[in-house]
Amino acid sequence: MTSKGGHGTQQEALDITEGKSGLWGALAGVIVAALIAVPLSAAFAFATHPHSQQLFAGRLEEVGPGGYQAFWWLVTLLLLALPFLVGFGVAKLSAKALLTVGAIVVLFVIAIVILGQLFVF
Repeated sequence: MTSKGGHGTQQEALDITEGKSGLWGALAGVIVAALIAVPLSAAFAFATHPHSQQLFAGRLEEVGPGGYQAFWWLVTLLLLALPFLVGFGVAKLSAKALLTVGAIVVLFVIAIVILGQLFVF
């Protein structure tokens, strides 16, 4: 029992997530990496095999080999960075960090869409 002076023991709730935000971030990164594995390997294949340019009709076929490879290398690097960004965002779990990571991901998607519009359509 506690006395009126407040010298008793207090019970604290056990927080199972305490100190494990890095593990949750790693798990989120692994899940995202599994989800983007096929697009990542396809983008890498297109970047390293210049004859795959003939598969695409339109502007992407007409652009030079350097522009074609640069586009696919950029897509490959952006896809490769995505699991790390998601894992970092989940590990930090602050509103500011999630907003920053979300803004970066949105900018990456916008860059891919713009480059795709320039080259593909």
